[in-house]
Amino acid sequence: MTNKEIKALISLLEDEDENIASHVEEKIVSLGEPIIPFLEEEWEESLNPEVQKKIEELIHKLQYDGLTSKLKAWKESGAENLIEGMWLVNTYQYPDASIENINKTLDQIYYEAWLHVKPDMHPYDQIKALNHVLFKLYKFSANTKNFHSPANSMLHLALETKRGNPLTLCVIYLTIAQKLNLPIFGVNLPNLFVLTYKQDNLQFYINVYNKGLMLSKGDIDNYILQLNLNPVDIFYEPCSNLDIVKRALRNLALSFEKLNEAEKAVEVNKLLDVITDEPTSASQPGEDGDENDEE
Repeated sequence: MTNKEIKALISLLEDEDENIASHVEEKIVSLGEPIIPFLEEEWEESLNPEVQKKIEELIHKLQYDGLTSKLKAWKESGAENLIEGMWLVNTYQYPDASIENINKTLDQIYYEAWLHVKPDMHPYDQIKALNHVLFKLYKFSANTKNFHSPANSMLHLALETKRGNPLTLCVIYLTIAQKLNLPIFGVNLPNLFVLTYKQDNLQFYINVYNKGLMLSKGDIDNYILQLNLNPVDIFYEPCSNLDIVKRALRNLALSFEKLNEAEKAVEVNKLLDVITDEPTSASQPGEDGDENDEE
């Protein structure tokens, strides 16, 4: 369709005949995300609140359908790029979030870390050096005041504000560490996402939410014991990028539930279903709890 035809089509949203308006909406949705700029232009020019609301709903549906397709494609391509997966989670709430800006910021942090973390250091010293860069120089820290805010699940906002929940802070730390060729991976502990350094016979854990505090297996044992859970492998071993993005979606859905935004929580859980082989239940183990659980 030409630009003129698209604008003419959108103008029919004001038609009082519901059948015509409904047909127009179906046609608009079939055209996909490229039509969004035209809808935004119509929204700005319209003086009809009902039409503006209809346009807002159409834009959301187009963006949501597009996100659903992109998440599915990300998973089916192997879920290799963690930052892409986390960025897609961002775009549910912030469709204009830029993955280029995210990568640029992460690269800047990496260059600083590269100056401090040397390959010949002992692993403990490497972690101490990386902690210095992230928590002293860049001043990243836990967001305990607004723990359940949806913003805490947004990687681009965590990079801007230097505040986040355990998962977003771990993703930043993990990304920088892997760029430095450190054998660091995510671990799906209940209520608290952590990292593990694992190479040959050496394995220890890193609580990024507590400024990179290093933990032993015994510490993890005690934590699991406090939760009255059985010590299964998933609580100790590296998890996949797909697992991390699933957890980000669960955290986001939980945030919306806490805010009584049930509609958004349902939509996010549907996104989770798209990348999950089994349908999502209302609550699953592994969600990051409130700040009182973050010991």
